[in-house]
Amino acid sequence: MPREKGRTLIASNKKARHDYTILDTYEAGIALMGTEVKSLRAGRASLVDAFAQERDGEIYLYGLHIPEYAQGTWTNHEPRRTRKLLLKHIEIVKLLTKTRESGLTMVPLSMYFKDGWAKVEIGLAKGKKSYDKRQDMATRDANREISRELGRRLKGRA
Repeated sequence: MPREKGRTLIASNKKARHDYTILDTYEAGIALMGTEVKSLRAGRASLVDAFAQERDGEIYLYGLHIPEYAQGTWTNHEPRRTRKLLLKHIEIVKLLTKTRESGLTMVPLSMYFKDGWAKVEIGLAKGKKSYDKRQDMATRDANREISRELGRRLKGRA
C-alpha cells in the first residue's frame, strides 16, 4: 500500500498565535495508539487547551483532545491522555534550556499528517500583554486597508 505524500492539516491552534509571540518552531512526531490515528484521520482533534512540558528528560503533550474513535471497542483510548513527543535529543536539550532560562513556554501550533506520519508543530513562545495584542490588531487592520486601497487603484477605481 503506497503511503500518501504531502501535508494534511488536522487541527490548528489559532488562539496560540493570538496569545503568544512565537519565537521558534519545531516539528515533532507524536506517540499514538491505533484508535487515535483513526480518529485523527477523520479530522477530529482539538489543540485549544494543549501545552507541552518536560518530564523525566522527555517532552510530553498535555491537554490534547482526540475524541474516541466511533467504531472503537474496548481498545479505545482516553481522549485527553498525556502523549509523548518524539524529538531528537539535541532538540530536547535546546527546548529545555530555552524554557528554563528565558521563561518561555512550549505551545502546540498545529497538528498534521506529513507523508502518512502524525506530526505536531511546537512553538517556543512568550506570552503577550494586552497592549501587544491591540498593537497586532491595529497592524493587521492597517495592512488590510493598504491592500484594499492598492486593489482599488489597480482596478482604476481610485
